[in-house]
Amino acid sequence: MVMFMSFKQKNHGKWIAYRVTPEWEGHTVREVLQGPLLLSNRMINRLTRSRGIQLNGKMPWLDRRVKAGDRLRVAVRPFERADLPPEPVPFSVVYEDADLMVVDKPAGINVHPVRPGEGGTLAHGIIHYWLSQGREGRVRPVHRLDRDTSGLILIAKHAYAHQLLDRDLRQHDIRREYLACVAGRVENPEGTIREPIARDPNHPLRRCVSPEGDPAVTHYRVLAQNDRASIIWVRLETGRTHQIRVHFSSLGHPLYGDKLYGGPMEGIGRQALHAWLLSFRHPLTGKHLTLKAMPPEDWLQLTESLHFVREEWTDGLALSGD
Repeated sequence: MVMFMSFKQKNHGKWIAYRVTPEWEGHTVREVLQGPLLLSNRMINRLTRSRGIQLNGKMPWLDRRVKAGDRLRVAVRPFERADLPPEPVPFSVVYEDADLMVVDKPAGINVHPVRPGEGGTLAHGIIHYWLSQGREGRVRPVHRLDRDTSGLILIAKHAYAHQLLDRDLRQHDIRREYLACVAGRVENPEGTIREPIARDPNHPLRRCVSPEGDPAVTHYRVLAQNDRASIIWVRLETGRTHQIRVHFSSLGHPLYGDKLYGGPMEGIGRQALHAWLLSFRHPLTGKHLTLKAMPPEDWLQLTESLHFVREEWTDGLALSGD
């Protein structure tokens, strides 16, 4: 069982502690770190250099054999300097603790710099927010949102949390739900799109459905529709670049405002896509978290201009998280 300790030492924040169980007796310190604590070799090497590993209160050799009842402590929350300059960038904090945070990103900003010297990203804004509270660190997004997609994004505050959350993401243990407004009436009220996605050979930014692409799975349900548009609930099983945009465009239903994939351009100045729900198990406490954020004003104004009544589609969201 992993326990949280408030013990502090130079260059380290809180430590976690693990009591060696009988089934791990006789294994090496390294094997225990890689086993129940799920530490990568890279992280183990980093902790060794920073004296961030203790066995029964002393720095151990990594090949030392452990006994049942031994206490292993690991400094997985090091104090880190920011790797980007702080800038005031708008966003809302939906949840935050010592290991992670979930923020509601506005449309129109990148999650992190995509070219050298780029500023004004969400990462710059988070660093500014942390510094205003007397804290510092590095921003580690667990997943991405396109520049013009609004909504929830999960941020790890240290490398260990990022490693565990990245593993959960790859194992499909992090639930991500979106709301999209697409052109036209979608024929099937619900379904799953299983079409691989690859780079479009004819366009440097676009992706396309291709048998040579990476597997991509999108689950969806129609919440409301008329002859002009459909409001869609979407759950991602995989997270390919532009996945929702590509999949619905391939069905003949591009997103409103999505110029890159041929969507109608009236009513909104960006693709009508919002990441509205994240549900996951906290990697260190084990607590299950479900966090939500309703779409911003431009998304709501679009749906109203298309003659949707809000209750038409919000009633269907009661099924989310099932």
